[in-house]
This record gives sequence, structure tokens and C-alpha cells, in this order.
Amino acid sequence: MRHHITGEPCARPRALNVLRRALLAAGLAAASVAAQAETYPDRPIKLIVPFSPGGTTDVIGRLVANALEQEIGQSVIVDNKGGAGSILGTDLGAKAQPNGYTLVITNGAAITTGPLLGQKIPYDPYRDFAHIMLLGTFPNGLIVRTGHPAKDFKEFVELARKAGGKYNYGSAGVGSAGFLTGEMLKQKGRLDMTHVPYKGTGPAMNDLLGGQLDAIFNNMSVAATQARAGNVRILAVSGPRRVPAFPDVPTMDETIPGMVGEAWFGVSAPAGTPAPVVDKLQASLGKVMASADFRAKLAEQGLTPIGAPQAEFVKFLQDEERKWAPVIKAANIKLD
Repeated sequence: MRHHITGEPCARPRALNVLRRALLAAGLAAASVAAQAETYPDRPIKLIVPFSPGGTTDVIGRLVANALEQEIGQSVIVDNKGGAGSILGTDLGAKAQPNGYTLVITNGAAITTGPLLGQKIPYDPYRDFAHIMLLGTFPNGLIVRTGHPAKDFKEFVELARKAGGKYNYGSAGVGSAGFLTGEMLKQKGRLDMTHVPYKGTGPAMNDLLGGQLDAIFNNMSVAATQARAGNVRILAVSGPRRVPAFPDVPTMDETIPGMVGEAWFGVSAPAGTPAPVVDKLQASLGKVMASADFRAKLAEQGLTPIGAPQAEFVKFLQDEERKWAPVIKAANIKLD
């Protein structure tokens, strides 16, 4: 008697057919991605700037858009989406179609320090983005009005220590790069200063000039304008190197080792953007960042040009988290 095993003879062909179809689908998908990258970009690209028009970030975004469109041969349209300290626009960038036609200017408040401060972030700073290019960093200037008794940074530190908590400093608000740099200075310099938050550095500058503040941290381009007008003195910069436009102004790090605090800006895309498209964008942005003229334009806005590609950009973000986490924890800073 012959025994027939039902199902076994046809199971393997069915499994093979499923495997063949899966491989075919994967091959077609890969071919589609390759074709997309070959023709990319074939229509305008949107660059989300997560701040209102007119500010420094908006200017930088428009500089990037103009330079990138000349490099890739397609229009790059700036879309200002301010709100929630740049989180609103950044979230729109994270949730956009991952096809390379929506990019976003990313910054510390939305990616690194915001989450550390307990801010509610509706995206994952790493998993939801392809971080393509670190444009550069923004050192802040520690500035005082010309009538202030401190003539240099060392003297300011000494006077602040002797003042026993009577010194104050202003910033663009809790969570801003200037505020965090001030808190780092208090910790590393063993100073007791009162932070006075403002809605932007414009009002803080007015109070500094009016004598209500001892010092403020401000963008170097703004600080430079006031310094050239003779209204303020720039005592130090918060970056790791001196600013070429002010070679005589020392870094804080020269007096207090490890005292480095900067803002930063980069270009990112939604996670899932095809790798060949990301590679093409990275190559194009790399050429843009290699231009001496473009770097000079960024420097005019107070930005120190870097141009770090994807892997270096991500490492920079991780280093930023490691730097700011202990500062924020020690000061017990939490944003609602």
C-alpha cells in the first residue's frame, strides 16, 4: 500500500514562489529608488525654517536655499514655520514625506537641549531624521555696557564672585543657548549670578544699555554691531576658538577650562529618505559649504562654518548631549 503525504509536494513550490515574489518586489523597489535618485531633484524642494521670518536663522536658511538651488538646479523654497521654540517646524520636517523634497533647518533647542530640558518633543531626535549636514556653530559673546567696571573677562569673573549674587545676566529666554552658557559659566566659574529671561535678545540689549543688567550673552554679529557703535564691550566669546573678526577678544575657555557653549544649525531630512537621495544632498551641501564666498556669508551672521557630513553630524549631536546634560541636571532646569 502506498501512503500519500498530503500537502508536502506542493508546499515547497509555494514557498519558492513566495520567495521569488519577495525578491522580485525588493528588486523592483531598489530599482525604483535608484531611478528616483538618478532623476532627483525633478521639482522644487521645500526647506522648513522653524522660526519666523527676519531673524538670524531665517537669514541662514535663505542663504542655504539660494546656494543649494544653484548647486542642484532646482528651486529651494523657504517655508517659515515658527512656534514652540522651533519644535513645531521641526516636527513638520520629521513627519514630511521621506522623498528628499522636504528638508528642515535643525538646531539645538529642537534636537539636543530641548529634550534634556524636559520639553515635550513629538518626535525622536535621532530615529525620525536623517541628519545630513552640520552647517556650523554660533558662539555667543559675553557683553557689558561700556560703563561697566569690568574691562575684561577675568575682571568680570572676579567682580561677579565678590558681588555675592548681586550680578545678573540676561538671555533670549530659559532654554536658549545664551541661558545655558550662563548656567555653565556659573557652575564652572563658581559664580552666583541671577538669570533674567527675555523674549529675545533685543529687549535684553535695551536693558543692558539702560543699566538694568550687568551682562548678556548675544549673537556675535549683534554684539559686533553694538561694539563698533561704542555701546558695549565684548569681554569673551563662548566658542572653542577666537572669532577672526575680533582676534583680541579671548575665549572663555582660555580663563575657565571647558567653558564652551554654542548654538548650532544643520540641515536634516525625514527618516526613510532614500540613501542615494541623502547622499546626493550631502554631496551638494558639501560643495556649498566648500565655497569661500558662502562661508564668508555665514560668518557675517555670526556662524562659525563647519560643514560636517552625516556621521560627524550625529557624533556632534551626541557630544552636545553629553556636554549639556550635567549642566542642566546640576542647575535642576526643567521647561514646562
